[in-house]
Amino acid sequence: MARMTWSTELDTGIDVIDKQHRRIVDYINLLHDARTSGHSREDVSKVIDELIDYTLSHFAFEESMQEDSNYPFFKAHKKVHELFTKRVGDFRTRFAMGEDVAEELNHLLVTWLFNHIKRDDADYVGAVKANLSQHDAFVAKKRGFFGRLFGG
Repeated sequence: MARMTWSTELDTGIDVIDKQHRRIVDYINLLHDARTSGHSREDVSKVIDELIDYTLSHFAFEESMQEDSNYPFFKAHKKVHELFTKRVGDFRTRFAMGEDVAEELNHLLVTWLFNHIKRDDADYVGAVKANLSQHDAFVAKKRGFFGRLFGG
């Protein structure tokens, strides 16, 4: 499988989420490079660990945004993340036991991420954007109040 290329069709329109998704793509490409460029098993292991750790952090962040936005399918989305996490954890275990899973893992990550962003993540965008715009309006309103209060 070739390197994954980011395309605008993967943008959610939520800047912080898009940046995190691009970072995951960067890690996927690091894994591709490590396995195709003859890097040591230790180097591949490090990339796998960093990729998984970053992705888990992203999932937690994304889930918190959904929960804060009262996204009605938050629990279902979280379950999708949990199932994927278990699946990737199995790859990590197989790799630790000596199996060469890098190509298979790379293929899974590219396919899953693309489909997940296009389907599952696209579903929560409206709720999260609405919540963020309410937050921005509240901050702007308070900034104006405090600006008048403190002469700013």
